[in-house]
Amino acid sequence: MPTAILVRPDTDFIRTVLASGGGDLKKCFQCATCSTVCELSPEDGPFPRKQMIEAQWGLKDRLMKDPAIWLCHNCGRCTTYCPRGARPGDVLGALRREVIKGFAFPAFMGRMVSNPRMWPVVFLLPTLIFAAILLWAPKGPPTAELEFANAFPIPILEMLFFAVAGLVVAAFAVSIRRFVSAMRTPGSGGTTQGLLPALGLIATHERFAKCEGERSRYWGHFLTLWGFAGLAMVGTIVGIGTMFGVMRTPLPLLHPAKFFANLCGVVILTGLAMLFANRVGNPRNRGTSTYFDWFFLLTIGGVVITGVSSELLRLSQSSIMYPVYFVHLVLILALFLYVPYSKFAHLVYRTVAIAAVRAAESRVKSANVPMPESSGAG
Repeated sequence: MPTAILVRPDTDFIRTVLASGGGDLKKCFQCATCSTVCELSPEDGPFPRKQMIEAQWGLKDRLMKDPAIWLCHNCGRCTTYCPRGARPGDVLGALRREVIKGFAFPAFMGRMVSNPRMWPVVFLLPTLIFAAILLWAPKGPPTAELEFANAFPIPILEMLFFAVAGLVVAAFAVSIRRFVSAMRTPGSGGTTQGLLPALGLIATHERFAKCEGERSRYWGHFLTLWGFAGLAMVGTIVGIGTMFGVMRTPLPLLHPAKFFANLCGVVILTGLAMLFANRVGNPRNRGTSTYFDWFFLLTIGGVVITGVSSELLRLSQSSIMYPVYFVHLVLILALFLYVPYSKFAHLVYRTVAIAAVRAAESRVKSANVPMPESSGAG
């Protein structure tokens, strides 16, 4: 016998979804075209039809706990074929933003980063921190050549970024723990069993590759992901190396780490250019990109552009390198400080959701019972 559900619509949640990218939600009349045409929607748990009706009804608690909304890559196929123009992919995108904000720790950070009116405040804190370092941090004797360390002492920057990284990891861990505890998956147990397969899917973008007609977005995301991963790895290695005195910055231009970092910068810029072109040039995306989308793209793009510019200005020994480097540091700190609350968080939430679904599938197969609707990682 089907389980009865007592519907208590959360009208505030409906309004929030409508305002944050799901503006055509009410047009859906449940024809199921979206689930039929989706390349990623599994037969035993198709989406996004169920999620669309739950969003229309304002079933916030069910949607916040549903891993299926993270299985969508917003390829737009459902929107293209929707006879009502309900844009299901954009609705799921709005739901993902609400999940990130809803599980954020501390909660006010999630609200602040997702609010376009708060962007001056978002960048004010990093700006004040580096202004204080520039004005008051103890500095060594100036070098014969212009170096960034003359204005921003390397040991202080290292301590700052490693401290921020620790705080961000701790905050993110609480957010993800809340998400994992809340997720609706069959059986009992955590996500560990499905973690390795999920990491493989994320690393290769295998699911994204199935999205028909979205090769530019696939390559844009793929290049941006791996370019950023490379830069993060180099930055960590160089940071640790300088802390223990085995490396000294600035590194020579032909140093392997410097060469690899510059290569990663080119890879990221290529990926971002493809993503920008898709958002601006694709008719499907015109007028649908939100502040949440642009905040991440512009911040990471700004980090790379100011980083490359700082390097070139230092090589030319132009004093303009100092204000450009200041902006670079502010953008880096903003990017990392707000990882758990920005679109950057998609990477972790999606991985965990896929891992949970894969682990649930394994448990269900072992128990030889059917998967309930809304599951299935494809």
